[in-house]
Amino acid sequence: MNYKVFALACGITMLLTACFGGRSTTATGGEVTGTGGRAFAEPTPYGMTLIKRGHLKMGIEKQDSLWGRETPVRDISVEGFWMDETEITNSQYRQFVNYVRDSIIRERLADPAYGGDETYKIEEDKNGDPITPHLNWKKPLPRKPNEDEQRAIESVYTFNPVTGEKMLDAAQMNYRYEVYDYTEAAKRKYRIDARERNLNTDTWSNENEEVWISKDTAYVDDEGRIVRQTINRPRSGPWDFLNTYIVNIYPDTTCWVNDFPNADNETYLRNYFSNPAYNAYPVVGVTWEQANAFCAWRTEYLLKGLGAAARYVQRYRLPTEAEWEYAARGKDQNEFPWENADVASGRGCFFANFKPDNGNYTKDGNLITSKTGIYAANSNGLFDMAGNVAEWTSTIYTEAGVEAMNDINPQLKYNAAQEDPYRLKKKSVRGGSWKDPESYIRSAWRSFEYQNQPRSYIGFRCVRSLANTTSEKSKKSKKK
Repeated sequence: MNYKVFALACGITMLLTACFGGRSTTATGGEVTGTGGRAFAEPTPYGMTLIKRGHLKMGIEKQDSLWGRETPVRDISVEGFWMDETEITNSQYRQFVNYVRDSIIRERLADPAYGGDETYKIEEDKNGDPITPHLNWKKPLPRKPNEDEQRAIESVYTFNPVTGEKMLDAAQMNYRYEVYDYTEAAKRKYRIDARERNLNTDTWSNENEEVWISKDTAYVDDEGRIVRQTINRPRSGPWDFLNTYIVNIYPDTTCWVNDFPNADNETYLRNYFSNPAYNAYPVVGVTWEQANAFCAWRTEYLLKGLGAAARYVQRYRLPTEAEWEYAARGKDQNEFPWENADVASGRGCFFANFKPDNGNYTKDGNLITSKTGIYAANSNGLFDMAGNVAEWTSTIYTEAGVEAMNDINPQLKYNAAQEDPYRLKKKSVRGGSWKDPESYIRSAWRSFEYQNQPRSYIGFRCVRSLANTTSEKSKKSKKK
């Protein structure tokens, strides 16, 4: 073996030993050796890629020439996570809509008013003991429905008053879900025992002091309208931190004409979401609230097939603003998701779908959105992190931005109550869209939209925290 190579190898070994301090021990009888167990090997989620933990200078370091003002910059660190390779498509979101449709049909098939087929709902376990009622998804919908079953199936549809065309009744597509807020439940200030709320025994007093909590709840009134409430009440038990949401999840297909009132966009209004020709295009007209509902449904859909492993898998969610920027910049933390500051190659091929010239949307080859994944991925394996559609994040929008954030896994979160001022319902949107100029598609550019506002240029993608963050092995993502 070459001496220099041998010396280099020894040096690297010593360096790694110094960095990580690894050592080998041998236990003797009666020593504490710790417990054993088999680690959970998390499989690569379908259509997702691993973003390894790392460091980011978050924000725009150079003065912003567009507005002539400086934006805050801060060094932050983020834990690793899974992220969708592409934005959620029309096809994927329609699967969500179809799930909600079929769940309503199953509820009605089990309803005595529609025949009362109890096999569509499970209310007892195999021993005959009562359990929380849930739908039986193993039982298929009837292929040759009788009269009652046909009424149940037809009840989720309506007819176009002009053309008479049969179509899904969007007003009925309500999805109910629950989210347990582990973070709030863990806070010491909510402990029932006053001695646990304040560990300073010199100042501890007032054992009978009442602790109040705030939680979200929702219901559908007699007129079929969704009523959302944020209630405040005395702390009573662990279920105080279970929040209930009901969201109408059908996308606003009218966003194409409402966003552009002096344009002829009727074709998109009638075709963009429903026509299979747009299957691979990013879903739009989806609010922040609907995007969160999709994440909850995707989690529910996943956990059904995991069995015991479900306890370790983290739920799908929207990325934080910091996670989004970190992932978009790529491994070298570039200004754009690609390697240089140009938006096109020397041959004039653009790197993203945006508005490259004043009013010339087609200069990059597209007029509105484009199919997901047709432009090259960044070094993290993510497509369309600039342009195509801007993307919702989970972070509230504030002018202070990163200055108000922690420097480790930063997040600014606020679940706005129905009665809160509208300005408190701003959520951060990242990435720029098909209608935005070059400056807006930079990875660090910040914008916002109100959480209940659908747009023809805003979509989303999901992330999932790693179940095991101690070892991030590179895994090749499964292709769609």
